[in-house]
Amino acid sequence: MKKYAKDFLFRGLAFGGFGPIILGIIYAILEGTLENFSLDGWQVLVAILSTYLLAFFQAGGSVFNQIEEWSLPKSLFCHFSLLYVCYVLCYLVNSWIPFEIGVVAIFTLVFVVGYAIIWLTVFLAVKGVSRKLNGRLQEQ
Repeated sequence: MKKYAKDFLFRGLAFGGFGPIILGIIYAILEGTLENFSLDGWQVLVAILSTYLLAFFQAGGSVFNQIEEWSLPKSLFCHFSLLYVCYVLCYLVNSWIPFEIGVVAIFTLVFVVGYAIIWLTVFLAVKGVSRKLNGRLQEQ
């Protein structure tokens, strides 16, 4: 388990910086397209810290899929839960969505559907590659 904790921290630190970079790009686009777009220093600091933590946990959370002792449902549940909590907190802290039950429910629905589509796509792609490789091995 110690190995996975180290991998989690390494991945998070290696890729965490992408969150603030993406945030900067989004703010640059918004500034160019919205009238009266302005942020104070506190809003920028919170946005940078929260997107860094979001990227850190998202990258680190990929380690759950490599813990061989865990079943696929367990690793997916842990990965999904970590990402969901991080995304909801990031969006709420930055006021990107209002803290209203209906809005959070819509966000949750979109997140669940998006997560399911992405993981189903990955699963089917890996399954297809595995099938091809197994076919090649059986030919030899």
